This record gives sequence, C-alpha cells and structure tokens, in this order.
Amino acid sequence: MDGKDTYYVQNMYRILPRESEGQPLTVAVPGSKSITNRALLLATLAEGTSLLKGVLFSDDSRYFLKCIQTLGFDTETNEEKKTVSVTGLSGNIPSASADLYVGSAGTAARFLTAYLGLSHGTYRMDASEQMRKRPMAPLLDSLKELGCEISYGEEARPGHFPFTLKGNGFQRDHISINIDRSSQFLSALLIASCLAGRDFTVNTEGSHGMAYIEMTLRMMEQFGVSVERPSRRSFLTRAGQRYRSLEYQVEPDVSAACYFYAMCPLLNIPVLVEQVHFNSLQGDVAFIRLLEQMGCDASDTPQGILLAPPRDGIFRGITADMSACSDQAITLAAIAPYAKTPTTVTGIGHIRFQESDRLAAMAAELSRMGIRCETGEDSITVYPGSPAPALVETYDDHRMAMGFSLTGLRSDGIAIKNPGCCRKTFENYFDVLDEVILTLKERAGV
Repeated sequence: MDGKDTYYVQNMYRILPRESEGQPLTVAVPGSKSITNRALLLATLAEGTSLLKGVLFSDDSRYFLKCIQTLGFDTETNEEKKTVSVTGLSGNIPSASADLYVGSAGTAARFLTAYLGLSHGTYRMDASEQMRKRPMAPLLDSLKELGCEISYGEEARPGHFPFTLKGNGFQRDHISINIDRSSQFLSALLIASCLAGRDFTVNTEGSHGMAYIEMTLRMMEQFGVSVERPSRRSFLTRAGQRYRSLEYQVEPDVSAACYFYAMCPLLNIPVLVEQVHFNSLQGDVAFIRLLEQMGCDASDTPQGILLAPPRDGIFRGITADMSACSDQAITLAAIAPYAKTPTTVTGIGHIRFQESDRLAAMAAELSRMGIRCETGEDSITVYPGSPAPALVETYDDHRMAMGFSLTGLRSDGIAIKNPGCCRKTFENYFDVLDEVILTLKERAGV
C-alpha cells in the first residue's frame, strides 16, 4: 500500500490489451462478515460447542467476538486457520451484567442488543462515534414493548448508543417493527425469538434488506430453529425449538468478491472469485446478475462463478433496483462513468443511514471527479464521462474506499484517503488489490 493515509490507484486499463482472451483473474476473498457474525451469535445460543471455519477476522467480527467473551462465553480462536470455537449455553448468558463496546459493527450493535434486552440481566452498551449516529430506535422501542427497561446516560440521545439494558425476558408473544432503515432490527428479533418460551410472532413494516432476512432464516434453520411465514410480513417462531451446536463453514464474502467482479467490465478481463456460487446465502450475489445486464456473461463453475466481459469490450448502463444488494450501490456507481449509457440505481434511500450518508457521499465524490450525477430520495443516476484526477474522501466508510478504488483502475490520478477504514470488513483489501495489479502488469508484460 502506498502509505498509511492515502492509496494511489494505478490506471491499469491503458496497459491491458483490448482483447479479453486468456486465463481469468482469479482471486480469493475472506469469509463473509454477515455470516461470521450471525454464526457467532447462533453458536452462543446453541447447546454445546460449535466450530466455525472460514471465519472473517476484521474490526467488526473482532468487536463481536470480544463482546461474547466479555459476556463469559468460552471461545478459542485461531486466526491463521480462520477458526473460532464457541461453547453455547442454550440461550443462557454466563454474566448477568457487563459493559460492552460494539465499535462500528452494526450486526453486533443490533443482534446483541436484542439478545441481551430479552434475557435476564443488566448490560451497558456503547459504540463508536460513527455507530452512535446510526439508528437504533425501532429496535429499542420494540424491546421496551417486550419488557426491557432502557436508560440513557447524560451524553446519549434516546434511540442511540450508549444505553443500559435491563432485560426481563419476553413479556409479550408478539411485536411489530419497522425495518425501513435496517433489516438488522428484524434479524435481531428473529434470532432471539426461540427464547420466548412460547409461540412468538414478529410483524414488519417496510421491506428493506429482505435478502439479509432470508440469510438469517436459512442460518437459523441450519442451527436447528425454523420460522414460519403466515403472511409476507409476518414471522412465527414456534415454542420448543432450540439451537444445536455445529461444525459450520462460513462462505467467502460475496460483498468483497463484487469489487473484483466489477473489474470484469471495467478492465475487459474475465474474473473468477474462488468458491463464490449463485446458491450463496448472501444477497450480494445479485450484483453479478446486474453485471450480466451490463453485457457480461456468468457461468457457475466448480471453482466459483466465472464472469466474462462484454464481447465488444463496451458495457452499457442499466436501471437497477438495488434494495436487495445495496452494499454494492457504491460499486456500481464507481464504474458507471465508463458505461456507454447512464446508470440509475434505485431502492437505496436507507443507505443514507449507514456508515456514512452513502447517497450524498457518492454524489460528492463523483462530482469531485467532474462526473455528472443526480440524486433522488432513494436513487442516484450517473452519466458517462471521463473522471478527472481526485483525492477521494472516504468518510471513514469501508465501502467508499473499496468502491472508488475501482474508478482509479481506468483513470489517471485517483487516490483514496484513509484506506485503513477497510479494517471494518476486509482489512487487507488494498494489499489484495496490489497483488491483482501486479498480476495484471505481469500479464501485460509491464
């Protein structure tokens, strides 16, 4: 990496041959953050010791792991082998009180809050300045309706970190929650729902992030608890179910893989990410289908999905509802200037409330490069153009850093501020990008 504070992206497009023949660029990515953190929580709820393999070690997962250790759960970690073992206690928490810090990890913030708020104990929870700004009120309001007592310190705003939870178990057998700002609110309640001691129903308002809800439901079932769907917006967990310990393989992170798949139309090269398949639990696999709409061809091979670039080397803009894979909105916007026609992304209003106001951040950085773009309440349109040299502000948002690194692979003078913010989910992303660049140079004879 070119220094600690700035990464200077190299324009690879100008040195690569225009034809796309030859071996695909093959990349391995770390384990999924979304699956890792769900598996860590499910393992604490199970009876017995689970062995998690292919675990992601990043800021988010380390904060989650530290929290469950602080709560008294027995764990063993091996970062070299990418394994974690967790001994669960069938929903019981060893420590009846604890101070927990979740950093900027949204999964830890929402999942642990629901678990602890519906248990029996007193827990003080805090987070990074970034996470303190992100919404928690819908989940906290639901927990209060279910019997949890919540208090805030003088420095806190109601509905935000920090706060203290005093759990009194489940005092009701149903709850409603709005998930317009985060599907994690619903996932959190679903994972904890089998602890209710009776049939428990969650009704939802909003439909954001349903791909992540499907991931939650499938992983719950893998660990032994099934959820019924009486209606499209209703989820019923029957009493008497318990999670079981497992030896569990975490999938590669499809969100991370998408940055490399985006290089396919961008650089006109075939790309394969190892062990990423269309039957993934992860909703971001839909991004590969969007790249197909732009002109690429995808085939699912035993080694992973192989993506071939457009036959004429030119990819076209599309209009796409990305509500199911909104983490990749930045990725698509970052390569959109090089498309033949405008690209419009819709269904992403909720990304204003993530690590940064991502809609505003995308528009600001594209404008900084001289690229015309227009934003709506839940959309952005990016017009074709030639990005000018720019120092990209990342807003301490890992997806801004990784996404806009792609822009610099086809234009001169693009640099990324604070590349270290990728520690949140993919701590060595820029090292992997350096390896990719070296491989491409070798193939081009440079």
